Amino acid sequence: MIPDDAVERLLDSAQKIGNSCETLGIEQWEVFATQGYGHSLDFEAGKISMASGGGDGGFGLRVVEEGRYGYAHLVDPSGADRAVHEAISIARKSPAISGFELPANQETSKVGGMLDKQILNLGPEDLLEQGDIVLEKVVELDKRAIAVGGGIGIGASAGAIVTSSGIEDGGIQTSHGIGIHVSIDEDDELTSSYEGDSSRKLIKDITKSVEKAVHWSQVTRNKIPGGETSDCPVLLTSDAFSPLFSMVAPPALSGERMARNESFWSGKMGEIVIADHLSLKNDGRMEGGSSSGSRDGEGIPTQTRNLVENGRLLGENWSTRDAAKMVAEGRVDKAKSTGSASRSGHTSPPICGCSDLSLLSRNNQHSRDRLIEEMNDGYIIHSVMGAHTANPTSGDFSVTTSTILRVESGELVGALSQAGFSGNMAKALAGRVVLGNTISKKGSYTSGTMHVPDVLMFDELRVNPA
Repeated sequence: MIPDDAVERLLDSAQKIGNSCETLGIEQWEVFATQGYGHSLDFEAGKISMASGGGDGGFGLRVVEEGRYGYAHLVDPSGADRAVHEAISIARKSPAISGFELPANQETSKVGGMLDKQILNLGPEDLLEQGDIVLEKVVELDKRAIAVGGGIGIGASAGAIVTSSGIEDGGIQTSHGIGIHVSIDEDDELTSSYEGDSSRKLIKDITKSVEKAVHWSQVTRNKIPGGETSDCPVLLTSDAFSPLFSMVAPPALSGERMARNESFWSGKMGEIVIADHLSLKNDGRMEGGSSSGSRDGEGIPTQTRNLVENGRLLGENWSTRDAAKMVAEGRVDKAKSTGSASRSGHTSPPICGCSDLSLLSRNNQHSRDRLIEEMNDGYIIHSVMGAHTANPTSGDFSVTTSTILRVESGELVGALSQAGFSGNMAKALAGRVVLGNTISKKGSYTSGTMHVPDVLMFDELRVNPA
């Protein structure tokens, strides 16, 4: 799937771009390179609608001159001179940040689990076979169910970074993912659910997502009348909790946002900010982590840090630029990179963010059935719409859901057609919280990857049935 010398070629091309910088008198430069390859297929109306393959990639160039930086990107080293001129032109028109320099090289060790050779050996025929298995599983579980969307993909990407300060590193990462959108349309009632999974390693059982999608399409069919708007306990499955959590937690942990008083945890370092049995672990070195690696987006060695431990805020995330800027503006006395720079690709400069962020508890975690009993009266929400509108400064959110179940006296009594769901995530996490016993990996709206369980919260939440 990927050439054996992919990393070496990227490193060589990145160095050539760096040489162009030096020829033009640029002392501080950084070249970030990527090249991806993969195969994918799509589902539509119960069939495989399209299969495709290919690759893309390029180079991102950041130059720094007297605390000013500029960024440009290109797809081929032959365009290096143009990109260098563009980047330095932008830098010279940008405001200077006193003390901002590209980081020096530091030794680090590799993080395991990034590459699975089984994925490299898969081809289009293997993917088509997986697709047939998925579609057959949908019908096997419920003859009414149809896979109306989604797909399967495998990929391998090579990445490299070379800088004027001596950083030179690269590697290959693999991925295998499935997304499946299942609908049941019967008796003038349509219910559906989208589920997915991804991994650096080959997913052993791709039908688990199918089982979840069919299950939620089934359990939401027993509609009951909505009730009154109420402040009540809510059990958020990991699928519903993750998007809301990702909108507020990673930004709240940004050192720059804290310094600017744009985080609901600003000025609270060392204080209890969430329930005292909860911790937030930011692991940039998680084996096989989707947002982990030996170096961050600027080439600085990554770390594993408890940013919140037993409810107490202990740390914050910094990138090199943000740290220098906040010190230069006098907002903080000192700050330095915590290895928290992330990249969305070669077309944009690094930003500060989380890596693989886990929500953990020192208390006993429970099965979903036990959480339902603990809740007694309330709701289970499995998906939300509009999570991106959550306010990362206040923690407030107001979303809608069409995957919501009513619980009375610890028993499921039926599903609502739709409901509004609102509250304050920061305050809810600081109240009474009980975690489920199965951690799920989910994507993020902001940065990094979330590792969260089902979460039962009792405070600061409101459900408004449609």
